[in-house]
Amino acid sequence: MKKPIAIDKADIKAFLGPGSRFEGKLSFDEMVRLDGIYSGEISSSDTLIVGESAEIEGSINVGALVLSGHFKGDIVATTMVELRAPAQVTGSIETPSLKIDEKVLFNGEIKMPGSQSAANPKPAQEKKK
Repeated sequence: MKKPIAIDKADIKAFLGPGSRFEGKLSFDEMVRLDGIYSGEISSSDTLIVGESAEIEGSINVGALVLSGHFKGDIVATTMVELRAPAQVTGSIETPSLKIDEKVLFNGEIKMPGSQSAANPKPAQEKKK
């Protein structure tokens, strides 16, 4: 099992720069940054960084996501999602940990696994006499 690496210190292994366009399926094993236009499916157990100039439409299924650009679709992240200004997101997010900065625009649905029991606690059992 890989030792967790702080996002700020990790090396980006692939980069789709501003002005680039890509459509299809992307899978990766180490940190990737997207700043261009992407349409399709993205899957990884590692971290995806989406820059301010990025425009992504489709589905993202990753370990962690840091998003500052435009996204439309479905996001599933196994560890965390961080939406940084000026991000604009339309769609659904499923993650156990979510951080949304001020001035981020989000329209959609959020599902946080494990929060169901916290939202609906079981009533206390009455003791029989």
